[in-house]
Amino acid sequence: MASASAPIPTAPVHKTVGGNAAFHNFHNDFAHISDPNERRRLALAEIDKAPFGWYHVRAVVVAGIGFFTDAYDIFAINLVTGMLGLVYWKSGKIPESSDTAIKVSTSGGTVIGQLLFGWLADVVGRKKMYGLELMIIIATTLAQALSSESHSMHIVGLLVFWRVIMGIGIGGDYPLSSIITAEFATTKWRGAMMGAVFAMQGIGQLGAALMALIVTVAFKSQTITANHPSECGDACKTAVDRMWRIIIGFGAVPGCIALYYRLTIPETPRYTFDVARDVEQADADVGAYLGGKPSGDVDEIRRVETMQARAQLEVPKASWADFCRHYGQWRFGKILVGTAGSWFLLDVAFYGLGLNTSIILAEIGYSAKDNVYQKLYNNAVGNLILVCAGAIPGYWVTVFTVDTIGRKPIQLGGFIILTILFCVLGFAFHSIPSSGLLALYVLCQFFFNFGPNATTFLVPGEVFPTRYRSTSHGISAASGKVGAIIAQVLIGPLRTRGATEKNASPWLNHVMQIFAAFMFAGIFTTLLIPETKRKTLEQLCEELYGEGIANEEKALAAAVPIEPSAVLPPAPGEKL
Repeated sequence: MASASAPIPTAPVHKTVGGNAAFHNFHNDFAHISDPNERRRLALAEIDKAPFGWYHVRAVVVAGIGFFTDAYDIFAINLVTGMLGLVYWKSGKIPESSDTAIKVSTSGGTVIGQLLFGWLADVVGRKKMYGLELMIIIATTLAQALSSESHSMHIVGLLVFWRVIMGIGIGGDYPLSSIITAEFATTKWRGAMMGAVFAMQGIGQLGAALMALIVTVAFKSQTITANHPSECGDACKTAVDRMWRIIIGFGAVPGCIALYYRLTIPETPRYTFDVARDVEQADADVGAYLGGKPSGDVDEIRRVETMQARAQLEVPKASWADFCRHYGQWRFGKILVGTAGSWFLLDVAFYGLGLNTSIILAEIGYSAKDNVYQKLYNNAVGNLILVCAGAIPGYWVTVFTVDTIGRKPIQLGGFIILTILFCVLGFAFHSIPSSGLLALYVLCQFFFNFGPNATTFLVPGEVFPTRYRSTSHGISAASGKVGAIIAQVLIGPLRTRGATEKNASPWLNHVMQIFAAFMFAGIFTTLLIPETKRKTLEQLCEELYGEGIANEEKALAAAVPIEPSAVLPPAPGEKL
């Protein structure tokens, strides 16, 4: 009987490139196994059944640093636009249109990046794309920090340009980090690992507020003398100009730390086996590329043996025709509708509520002051309080419970509770005391993150077939950012309808009612998604779509007689 651990001497070993302390090359551990099906089974079993350890922690950190950078860059601009008003406008306040343009530009670029990188990761592979999006973020972050207006170019135009490109990089990080973490994660704790990556968003928000507080205190002597924004003189403007550049520029630092690990990642075994079926030619081409040759030479006998099992089956291959056929069936398409629809509905309220942070800060005693230093200080401290009180606890409760409670119950419960909270805010806004409004705001932040804000990121990284996993995640994530744009451009301005000097947001209660309607609709889109808890990605593919290598092997076993001596013993704990 053949042994799974015994090397096969009949053909040379072809290995894939890449691998580091954060992302191990499981493919090469079993490169000596000639049967590709057996090689795949052993490699994936090693991933799925591995006990949680430091290797998984390192993988989470490398992927999570990207989300730390994403959140830092997105959140920091909310603190920076006030500083831009002090430097570039005589009134000391940035116009509403300029403020909106700078913030929305990031979301617009993010939509492009999510769709583009999601598709490319399925076409050319995860490895070739991972790290590229981080390089874009680093370069554009530094470009923003070094931008300065001239007679022919306003600072708003420059920032909008660079933030659109930065948004493309940020958008690419969503599908790539999600699916790479999912495809390298152990089955038992896959949800916790993906949730921990996403939870770095909260840490990124915290980091931006901390950096704003640090630079505000550091330049206190130059800003405290200005008792009104219009009194900010040359020394004050110079200090504030340095402050916003430091805040923006620091966002490139964590990305540089993780870049090496992302560029040296191996291709995920699931992509290598399930999508790039000609493993031998792919390995040889990689070696040829590194050696400066146009193409690689392979052992044709080994290549034919590897591909023979595939040639006997009509295996679905990724293409636009197959994509349309696949999702054109409601039983498959409804899952994409569920993930994309849930993310869209969530982000309308999630980003829409963020537009009202200044109102909440006023309620807890951190309202804007005329003194420049006090204004900047209160803004930074107030944001620190809100992030620590609601967002960060919500993220980490999800991390510790998602693999026991499940994705679907957390998302469904989150939408239900948020519907109730927004109904209370909308219909009883004027009768609730300020302390009550603060409590409701913190609860909303908590159940956003211990709820659909986390699960809408997790589920698309698990529930789709390998050949369309990244594309489908990109579509789902892009739907969410479209919702964010709608919240910023259309719904947000509704709160100022009929505004007066005494009441700047007379329609705020009606906006909350609109958000309640979106949360209520999210209950029904959640019903379209399946539960993915404690199931391997191959089990999900077989159960949901009736396809995958497991079914192909069964079909081959029924059609092709197998010599008893060629049968390998099952892995420990695996069913025959």
